[in-house]
Amino acid sequence: MPTIDNSRSWSAPSASSASIAPTSSVASPFPASAVDAVTLAALAAFPAQLAAHFALFPAEARHWAPPSWDGVPSEPLTAIEQLCHVRDIEIDGYQQRIRRTLGEDDPLLPSLDTDALARERRYGEDDPAAALAAFAAARRETLAMLAEITPEQLRRRARFEGYGPLTFKSLIHYLCSHDQQHLAGLQWVLGQYDAAQGAVR
Repeated sequence: MPTIDNSRSWSAPSASSASIAPTSSVASPFPASAVDAVTLAALAAFPAQLAAHFALFPAEARHWAPPSWDGVPSEPLTAIEQLCHVRDIEIDGYQQRIRRTLGEDDPLLPSLDTDALARERRYGEDDPAAALAAFAAARRETLAMLAEITPEQLRRRARFEGYGPLTFKSLIHYLCSHDQQHLAGLQWVLGQYDAAQGAVR
């Protein structure tokens, strides 16, 4: 693991170094796809990020829940439940929505009941390694679906329960947003856990 050199003094970045890099500087995992390179790269990177975030939790914290979920940036789920939720929303949610938006004219895409899935599939009893592996495999399948999307397909329309009318491009951005919500959710739960441990020390 690399060490951090704390001896260097911090200085504010210059205006030139603080400028935002153009989108074209991000290499697309699938150059033939009309989906933008930034979103594709984020989708491809997410399985490793999810595993790394989950690995921050001590074993005893993987099922821990705070006394209040006020302020949580994702669904109110424990660390292990977050993994299972992301896996199932990928397979039963977004993959089905992608297929239907590409194959049907203006379909209605249903939302999934997170609480019901967590109860019925017993998320709290799931194996983290198996959940992460299943999600990583599912994400590879999703990316394969997006590998050769055309500009015309990006404009295909659907209606998403809870979101309203959208395009195929919208749907992919919502998927990427969902990923980021759950990284934030894991960080939030970890912060709550650490605060609770500090209160009893």
